Amino acid sequence: MSERYDVVVIGGGPGGATAATLLADAGRRVLVLEKGGFPRFHIGESLMPETYHVFKRLGMLPKLAATDFPRKESVQFVSASGRESQPFYFHDRDPNEWSITWQVPRDRFDQMLLSNAAEHGATVRQGVRVCEVLFQGDQAVGVRVQEDDRTRDIAATVVVDATGLNALLGRQLGLRQLNTRLRKACIFAHYRGGHRDSGRDEGATLILSLPDRAGWFWYIPLPEDTVSVGVVADPAYLVNGRGDDPAATLDEEISRCPGVARRLAQAARKQKVWVTADYSFSSRRTAGNGWVLAGDAFGFLDPIYSSGVLLALVSGRMAADAIDEGLGRGDVSAGQLGKYHGELAAGIDRMRKLVYAFYDPQLSFGKFLMAHPHMKDHLTRLLIGDLFSPDVDEIFPPLAEMCPSLAAIETAPADASAGVGRP
Repeated sequence: MSERYDVVVIGGGPGGATAATLLADAGRRVLVLEKGGFPRFHIGESLMPETYHVFKRLGMLPKLAATDFPRKESVQFVSASGRESQPFYFHDRDPNEWSITWQVPRDRFDQMLLSNAAEHGATVRQGVRVCEVLFQGDQAVGVRVQEDDRTRDIAATVVVDATGLNALLGRQLGLRQLNTRLRKACIFAHYRGGHRDSGRDEGATLILSLPDRAGWFWYIPLPEDTVSVGVVADPAYLVNGRGDDPAATLDEEISRCPGVARRLAQAARKQKVWVTADYSFSSRRTAGNGWVLAGDAFGFLDPIYSSGVLLALVSGRMAADAIDEGLGRGDVSAGQLGKYHGELAAGIDRMRKLVYAFYDPQLSFGKFLMAHPHMKDHLTRLLIGDLFSPDVDEIFPPLAEMCPSLAAIETAPADASAGVGRP
């Protein structure tokens, strides 16, 4: 292999761009390989405020502040009848600049992150398909790529899989585990002319329930008078027996949800309707000898609280720090590259518990906070994305009293990188 890098990052989304930027900042020779072309459409537009701290390390805060992206100051829940909860205002809890974030069109946002990686010194190549990660024994040593109808090998001391839901290395090594408790389908689209609230509520994320808790909608304001609207429910309800026109299904569900129907009464759909299904999964390991999983390639949770970009950024940052330290020590073993797994897994478990609580038919967050008003701060912190502070765990015992499904949750192992090589 004539071409060699310290790190090859597969995938230029938020997790891959974060890892690449920080490693380039550390003086490492980094190559990012992206099979598609940016900008490209992607769902998942609502950021959590805790993304601020990674953005600061990436040098992204001034760039984001200069955009027309709507400022997100809160999350609000709307019942199936259209009754609106009090907003959870992030800034009221912690009046600092990091308590307000953005609603982002992912084509522009992802392009900004990838361009930022290049500006920081990473080599970025688009339109390059990675066929597989190459191994010598149990050690990852590079990647095989296809570009311009030519296949060749590129050597790397460490390979980062940041291929998102495609999970190239997770599939290659058989690491993926579907979460059958969160088996959901989603139908979504963008609309122009949807209603927005005024003032500090203009950029709020709305989570709106369907009747009989059959599912829920997201409603996310975006630039240029656009809103992202999607419905999430069990496939048996949302897909099976509904015909082959997802747009008709989406229209039907909008009509059943007064909070969404009212807001879209004067709106028009901008583009095609998108469908995804069975997207919640985790991986049995975070890292192996010479390889790391980052972002959605490691695992993806239900989108109810918009945690996807935050977890991609944080896992990319954790991976970059472990890789840089390992390269400095000459140690790219599974133990070194996966040393942050316990912290990452604990944060994901906290969000997973909150997701399970949302879907539990016995839970009402309103009733929970009436019974435990001192827990509002903990709940707001979780909605902000403060997933890596152990003291927020105080919310879960009283939550489990109203939410029996929480008792059955399995906590991720402390070290998913234990064991090396191919399963």
